Amino acid sequence: MSGRTARMTRPGIVALLITAIAGCGGDPQVDQGAPDNPGGVIVSDDSGPYIGAEPPRPYSMPDITLTATNDRDFNLRTDTGYPVTLVFYGYTHCSDVCPLVMSDLTSTLLQLPEDVRAQTQLVFVTTDPARDTPDVLRSYLDRYNPDFVGLTGSLRDVVTAADSMGVAIEGRHKLSSGGYDVGHGAQVIGFHDDQAPVIWTEGTPVADMVSDIEKLAAS
Repeated sequence: MSGRTARMTRPGIVALLITAIAGCGGDPQVDQGAPDNPGGVIVSDDSGPYIGAEPPRPYSMPDITLTATNDRDFNLRTDTGYPVTLVFYGYTHCSDVCPLVMSDLTSTLLQLPEDVRAQTQLVFVTTDPARDTPDVLRSYLDRYNPDFVGLTGSLRDVVTAADSMGVAIEGRHKLSSGGYDVGHGAQVIGFHDDQAPVIWTEGTPVADMVSDIEKLAAS
């Protein structure tokens, strides 16, 4: 199951994006949206500077403190000190969507110009804090890039942070094996300082993300 979004683009017509929940086993549902974006519909026209989706108003980085892989507090607003921060919600047991998105993000950062890459950080927030301890997260992220930031915390805080960025976390889906999957939105949110004017859905070409991140860094 994927977290793809459908984009309809016609000259002079507003594009609508409806964000589905990435499954890793769950049934697709429409994201009901963050409190400041009810209905789960992201409105964007084609006149904006970014290739990715542009919300009606940029999302604000929430003032929420989670726990980093070094067991220290990490405040999403005050500790994301890079000019550009990419935020992705996923979990280490995800077998399909998350590895694809993480691989694309790893390739994206490698293809950025060196000066832009030096201004960019990636933050991975687990949607499965019951299993994703700091050590588990660190081991997982090191497979992609040891500089990636991993965050865990209470499920309530994770959901609150995700809601503020328009990312839905559906919860657990029991498996016949006795384990569970976690349904979650698969979009990547691109912040410049504390504001996110662009979102990339699962399957966005790496070249498009590279182009948009360069624009973010220059904004």
